[in-house]
Amino acid sequence: MDLNITANETLYFAIQGINHTAFNVCSAAPPNIVSDGLWGGQLNGRIPSKSSLPVFELQVIVIFAITQICNFLLKRLDFPEFIGQILAGLILGPSIQIEALDHYKKMLFPYGSQDTLATIAAIGYALFIFINAVQMDLSMVTRTGQKAWTIAIMGLVVPLFIGFTFEANMLSTIDVHLKELNIEMPKVVIAHTVISFAVIASLLEELKIINSELGRLALSSVLVSDILGTTIGAVSNVLMYQDNLKKMAILGISLFAFGILVPLVFRPIMFWIIGHTKEGRPVDDSYIYVIILMVFSLGWLSVYINQDFILGAFVLGLAVPEGPPLGSALVKKLQFFGKSFFLPIFVTCGAMKADFSLPHALRALIGVSSVIGVTHIVKTISYIIPSLICKINAKGVVDVGIFSGLYDQQVLSGPTYGAMIISIMVISCIVKWSVKLLYDPSRKYAGYQKRNIMSLKPDSELRLLSCIHKQYNVSAITDVLDICSPTTEHPVVVDALHLIELVGRTSPIFISHRLQKTISSSHKSYSDDVILAFDLYEHDNLGGATAHTYTAISPPTLMHEDVCQLALDKVASIIILPFHRRWTIDGGVESDDKNIRSLNSKVLEVAPCSIGILVTRSSLQNNALIRLAMVFLGGRDDREALCLAKRAIRNPRINLVVYHLSIEKNIPNMEYLLDNEALEEIRRLPHYGSDNVCYQKVIVNDGPGTSAILRDIANEHDFFIVGRTHDLDLPQIEGLTNWSEFTELGVIGDLLASPDFESRAGVLVVQQQVKDK
Repeated sequence: MDLNITANETLYFAIQGINHTAFNVCSAAPPNIVSDGLWGGQLNGRIPSKSSLPVFELQVIVIFAITQICNFLLKRLDFPEFIGQILAGLILGPSIQIEALDHYKKMLFPYGSQDTLATIAAIGYALFIFINAVQMDLSMVTRTGQKAWTIAIMGLVVPLFIGFTFEANMLSTIDVHLKELNIEMPKVVIAHTVISFAVIASLLEELKIINSELGRLALSSVLVSDILGTTIGAVSNVLMYQDNLKKMAILGISLFAFGILVPLVFRPIMFWIIGHTKEGRPVDDSYIYVIILMVFSLGWLSVYINQDFILGAFVLGLAVPEGPPLGSALVKKLQFFGKSFFLPIFVTCGAMKADFSLPHALRALIGVSSVIGVTHIVKTISYIIPSLICKINAKGVVDVGIFSGLYDQQVLSGPTYGAMIISIMVISCIVKWSVKLLYDPSRKYAGYQKRNIMSLKPDSELRLLSCIHKQYNVSAITDVLDICSPTTEHPVVVDALHLIELVGRTSPIFISHRLQKTISSSHKSYSDDVILAFDLYEHDNLGGATAHTYTAISPPTLMHEDVCQLALDKVASIIILPFHRRWTIDGGVESDDKNIRSLNSKVLEVAPCSIGILVTRSSLQNNALIRLAMVFLGGRDDREALCLAKRAIRNPRINLVVYHLSIEKNIPNMEYLLDNEALEEIRRLPHYGSDNVCYQKVIVNDGPGTSAILRDIANEHDFFIVGRTHDLDLPQIEGLTNWSEFTELGVIGDLLASPDFESRAGVLVVQQQVKDK
């Protein structure tokens, strides 16, 4: 401790060094929490620099300012988010010494303020661990396959064995000064062997691959690894008292009782809370506050039995049923304070403890880095052997907490702790960059194979993937299926995907309801109506339609992965996506979901087949005549839409009118020839007795003319099929692009969907599979 410290650098009124370890201080009783301002506290000493709250507020402001500046600079280089928080800690700590700033650092972090900052940071860390434990799906431990178990166990056992062997036999031979690190190395090896579920989940979210094949395997295996690692850590805290068998026995029994009784007692309480919450209503705030109180109470109890404070938060979080209503309510309440506010303070405070100016810091950095490097290389190989893929093996926020706790307990020395902080930064950056470089899930959607309606043989089945967000989407999708005219000669196979936003849990879920008849209660109520509706449609169109229903629960930003993956697996020719906006009967906007619009845009970019965006304003009447229209301007999307319209005329209750909007003089080119070939069959059909088909060629020379034609026919039909994209130099759409509100609908689709037309007709906007992705 620095004996030259002055009272101005502390929260105390006076301070005098007695010896190397003790100070004689003079402070207010009770301590000053708030101040009387810059001028009001001069007489009684309640000035901002001697009051806990103003000092803490200033510390938080500076920490967040430096963190945001670092994040702004590092974001362009795609660094992990928490790297900026660690850099802020290194800047504010003793590692970076600049004479002009040292004086201000001592004023900003006066002696005595560390307790307040450390307490707030610890609260944030406990809430962060609790939130992540709440979002864990503990049933994955029993449901996960042999592959995930093998990966997790191999990733723990092999690195521990080789890491211990390396540090025991080789480290001391490198440098005689590194022999003193041998006591700390077992902790280093263990800490870098265990992987945290929260760290991997955060990394997968940053990489946007949490619901990919790699992401699901990583989450399932790391969940097993995290629970095994937590168990090993808790047991090792008990085995520390081998020289006192009585105390070790008491602590062991207490730990066993803690791990068994907390889930057995508190999980039924959680279900009781859910049972007393009305369906569709939020959980009462009083229950939330009681659970938060339980977090800190169990934390105190875990410390009492010689365990880490966060063990109580972790075990209680696992006892909370994930997902809505309780799990999502807790996450919503605590997400800001636990992750966005308190956690950056915790990470920064942890990095501030690192001091690279200490003696032997460079030697410690070299020695610890060699052990860490060997451990991670062995761990990566241990994962590759059973999985045959690059397993994600990262470090992050949780590891800062682990290392900080070991440093506070004086298990790790200052130089070793500094080396561990640097290792976190290096490993997390390398892992994120390498995974992003080596694994791109969108590559498998590349158009290496034709998957569209035009490429289908005339008598082949039509495989269609329909996306469902709300119950009212079902009737709209069945209307499209009716237009596709399912018969035994020309069957339609529909894979209905019910998309649900992931709330209150980390692990995404994908369910095939044909393979999994028994559905857990957490999502049963969401998909039952969808399953029943498509089962009834299959029954009503026996032999002509086959329906398979799936449920995907994932983050809104990653739902397109589930959609495209299922379309790829099921060899779908077209994906039907509901439009994000829904109108009322009088034309007002009833709902407008930006997440759905973002999903549609992403699917349009990477889908492995054709796409149709469905705008619905009313349902088609059963067994009634359907007035179907197809607006044709030319281009591959229009030809794809025309192929779908041709399938509709097999249904005798559908009357199709094809409006060919053409200019007076066309310049013959390849597109013109392909368009004529596609329209030729439609022109011939009326001459061969097809009285439910009509072809009308309309001369239009400019955009306003097209708009006028569409306005005239908007109320004459029940449903429209149009192509999405056209050549921008087409005279028929000149000037209309500037007025388009929704680019995902294209020019024609946007006009027909506009409330200005006062039409109740449905619109299906078709985009042919994009081959050059």
